[in-house]
Amino acid sequence: MKKFRGKKRYFRNLWQETTAAEQYNLDFGKEGWFDLWHTHLDFYGLGNNSLKIRREHLKAHIALHHSLLEKLGTLGKPYQLWIEFVDEDAGLDSVYMHTPNPNGDNFPLKIDNINWNCPVPRYFKDLINLNKFNVGHYKWESNNNYIIQSKNNGITL
Repeated sequence: MKKFRGKKRYFRNLWQETTAAEQYNLDFGKEGWFDLWHTHLDFYGLGNNSLKIRREHLKAHIALHHSLLEKLGTLGKPYQLWIEFVDEDAGLDSVYMHTPNPNGDNFPLKIDNINWNCPVPRYFKDLINLNKFNVGHYKWESNNNYIIQSKNNGITL
């Protein structure tokens, strides 16, 4: 495994990306819509090599979620916003946004067999305020997927 050089700069740039939803040039106007829009902040799966790096990426996903949640509050239409963590591959961790859209009749999205009463994994339990967010688990293929979604905002999966 190659040494991860430039961590300080990498995470500084990551935090600059996630603290402003405007960086993504998303249209939150009346005509704006999202058909399962998502972004992977740890696209290369660097968090697979270190729990410390994985947690920093998880914090960045949560910060982006909060930023998008503020923007979606002014959207004026129903939406779904959630974070998905995949236990086996940090590169698949992402933030999703979904609204009614002209591409098809897939809103609201429903994921079957989510267990909303699952135990929260230790590596991100302290990062989530369980009074404000629901944490769910489901298996897809051989992966363990965790969903984090606001209790008070948006439509539940």
